[in-house]
Amino acid sequence: MPIDLARAFVPVRIAVLTVSDTRTLANDRSGDTLVALLSEAGHVLADRALVPDDVGAIVGRLHGWIDDPEIDCILTTGGTGVTGRDVTPEAVERVADKMIPGFGELFRWLSYAKIGTSTVQSRACACVSRGTYVFALPGSTGAVRDGWEGILASQLDSRHTPCNFVELMPRLRER
Repeated sequence: MPIDLARAFVPVRIAVLTVSDTRTLANDRSGDTLVALLSEAGHVLADRALVPDDVGAIVGRLHGWIDDPEIDCILTTGGTGVTGRDVTPEAVERVADKMIPGFGELFRWLSYAKIGTSTVQSRACACVSRGTYVFALPGSTGAVRDGWEGILASQLDSRHTPCNFVELMPRLRER
């Protein structure tokens, strides 16, 4: 991925949300992985939380962060599978102004190289909501690492060319 070192790096303020009925912040390895990766990249951890696999709880937390001017981007982990309790994509759709279908498509393409056809069980997705990016990743540490390293590290780097999500942030609220 081409990085133009002549451009300034702009840290993104990122909130991390883990969706799980079984994890706590004390044993949330996927959330810990995201926090470490975004911090190592020079971004700012704006907030972190854990909510159960419940559409209302997820939507409530997302709305709170979307309305917070100190948060530019939300990364979720968990709840993107196909079981009855997996409802993160439904929650993301409820808050979305615009879906970003290419995110899930690219995530599954990258994941296919590692886990083969099992990637079809992932409903990773992304959207823009009231000027805030929301990216929903699966709950495994491998999947969050794949999503970060394969997509988000470059797209959340203001120096990435030919284009990136950061340079679009000032225009996300345009009508």
